[in-house]
Amino acid sequence: MDIPIIFESIINNWPVILLFFTVAILYASVGFGGGSSYLAILALTGIVFTQIRATALLCNIAVVSSNVFFFSQQKKINWKKVLPLILCSIPFAYLGGYVKISQQFFFILLGSTLMFAASTMWFSKRIIASEGKKNASTKLKNIGFGSIIGFISGMVGIGGGIFLAPLLHLTNWDTPKKIAATASVFILVNSLAGLIGQYSSPDFYVDWNSTAILLVTVFIGGQIGGGIRNTYYTPVQLKKATALLIAFVAIRILWISI
Repeated sequence: MDIPIIFESIINNWPVILLFFTVAILYASVGFGGGSSYLAILALTGIVFTQIRATALLCNIAVVSSNVFFFSQQKKINWKKVLPLILCSIPFAYLGGYVKISQQFFFILLGSTLMFAASTMWFSKRIIASEGKKNASTKLKNIGFGSIIGFISGMVGIGGGIFLAPLLHLTNWDTPKKIAATASVFILVNSLAGLIGQYSSPDFYVDWNSTAILLVTVFIGGQIGGGIRNTYYTPVQLKKATALLIAFVAIRILWISI
């Protein structure tokens, strides 16, 4: 990596860096990686769309790795229930990352994905706050959840937590704490699988000078978000503000692409 180029990149892209830092804090505080918002931000920067997916996945990995470590230390990960989800999601996330798609299809899929993410985040107060009773989880249901979400996540370039967590909450899959832990594991595994799939594709490309800056930024933001989560934090208002931003970007992307 070229140090002068890195400093120049920081100066030229400080708004993007600041947004990534904010997103990492916000998402890490509720156990997510932030892939959908990273995509939203990068989609408006004009960089090559194939690089957008790889960068978002790398940032996901940087944020949720510490989340998984924390939840594991707290014994919040129910591996018996989590394994069917992630074992089925891995090959499908790899396939999704490997699939070669056109730029127009990518942005249409991205816009639709972000609209879904914005909707789930807007209604997150009910989803996050509701403890409810746990429903019995079947392996077949977990396999279905993992496979479908894994493929879409790998194709778009996110970890899938933004899809999985609301779905698990709405089906009373487990307690909110354990669902957040499950989402973190799911995001980490799918981000790795999707990144490997993209790396196997001839279109794979990453500008490591700019990406390294973003990785350091989101890692620091993720540590702060994790600290907030460990104390006292109500993310509803911030999440709704972020949902509005994502929805705006999604509409803009779809308007340009369709």
